[in-house]
Amino acid sequence: MVATDASVCRAALVAFRAGLYACFGRRADALFELVDAVLTVEGPVDSLVELSQEKVFRRGHGALYDALACGDLDVEQLAGLIASSWQPADDGPVKIAVDTSAWPRPDAVTSAGLCHCYTSCRCDGSRKTIPGWPFSFAAGLEWGPSSWTALLDAVRIGPDDDATVVTVAQIGNVLARLDAAGTLARRPAPVFTFDSGYDLTRITYLTERDGLGVQVLGRVRSDRVFYAPAPKGRKDGRPGRPKRHGSRFELSKPASLPAPTQRLRGQNPRYGEVMVSAWHGLHQKLSRQAGWTGFEGVLPVVAGTVIRIQVERLPGNRAPEDLWLWHTAPPGTVFDLDLLWKTYLRRFDVEHTFRLLKSSLGWTAPHIRTPQQGERWTWLILAAHAQLRLAKTLTTDLRRPWEKTIPAGRSMTPGRVRRGFRNLRRHLGTPASRPKTTTPGPGRPKGSTRPPRTRYPVGKKKSTVDILKARKQALKG
Repeated sequence: MVATDASVCRAALVAFRAGLYACFGRRADALFELVDAVLTVEGPVDSLVELSQEKVFRRGHGALYDALACGDLDVEQLAGLIASSWQPADDGPVKIAVDTSAWPRPDAVTSAGLCHCYTSCRCDGSRKTIPGWPFSFAAGLEWGPSSWTALLDAVRIGPDDDATVVTVAQIGNVLARLDAAGTLARRPAPVFTFDSGYDLTRITYLTERDGLGVQVLGRVRSDRVFYAPAPKGRKDGRPGRPKRHGSRFELSKPASLPAPTQRLRGQNPRYGEVMVSAWHGLHQKLSRQAGWTGFEGVLPVVAGTVIRIQVERLPGNRAPEDLWLWHTAPPGTVFDLDLLWKTYLRRFDVEHTFRLLKSSLGWTAPHIRTPQQGERWTWLILAAHAQLRLAKTLTTDLRRPWEKTIPAGRSMTPGRVRRGFRNLRRHLGTPASRPKTTTPGPGRPKGSTRPPRTRYPVGKKKSTVDILKARKQALKG
């Protein structure tokens, strides 16, 4: 039985590699071998040109840069291939985390499309942002003690893009690919989970408008104010416009909140006693600011469920604080409070994936110039990560003497799978062709100089006045 499972996993990995090669057009061989170089290099990827020294990359360093600059990659075909390679192990709703990670480019003044990206440490004590390329990732989540996720999509957010609109479009694309792969069949509405910073009300409104039929689950700040449904008619019985909002529901004053509609208690080995409470039918009072600027008609009332999570302790002897979530679902969806709060905790697995991409696979290591090259390289990293996920039961654990032994029944970590992938790759073969013999080109003519490159400003967040002016100009045009 074990041999059969191994052969099935190996066949799936070989089929994925063949499908990956079919996604490439121009410079297909160099692009494919570049992905193999990322997977087989010893240690983390800290330099793009050093990958050309790997045995699996049978071409020169010029071919490496030429592949990123002029290579052809069918993104939609590759995204569909990655989506079809992931099948959740449980029968519940598909759980997908959407989060943004930045590719810092503080000194790339000749690169277009840079934005002010939030970073954890600028190291100069003056700013919390850094120029870079922000990418929105969508990652499939799993249950169990594992840091594995399935990266399904990556979209670069430009300086003129509306992040919420980009996110909703990304949700629609991921759903279409998973539906084509048969992953959503006979399952409840998928759950998309977000961290704080996303406009959950607007995401819910846009997904309902587009008929996507998804559950939205995200974290909200503890100073937010929600409102109960408005009472019907006026209290005094006089004519006039009735109220649109009911009583206030202030998260910063939990003692004044009414009794929850639903409550759940349980034990967790990491957090101790856990109590989860839910209040249904609450909404926020919207104003014509930020994403709602220029909204035509009456602002909508988007009702959802507020969820409060209380734990007994936190790792590191930290003082526990209440965690507040907001959830909406399509009509007819069964409300499962236990599934929702555990799903949000699984969202933190994507942070481990981001660390793997940056520290091991070298997602932010190349010093490339154009955002198109950055997008092409990002999808190559997603293809490499998908191969690691497919190979997690095929590689041998090359454990270092100081590392802990992985308990029985648990899968190896992504880092250890990558460590043994070079041995596995020898038995997988490659669809890439051998390089042809060539001679060096003549190079730049003597005495000629290259003109200075165009410098681009870093995009800034537009104000409400700028948004209104741009929309008026668009209507006039």
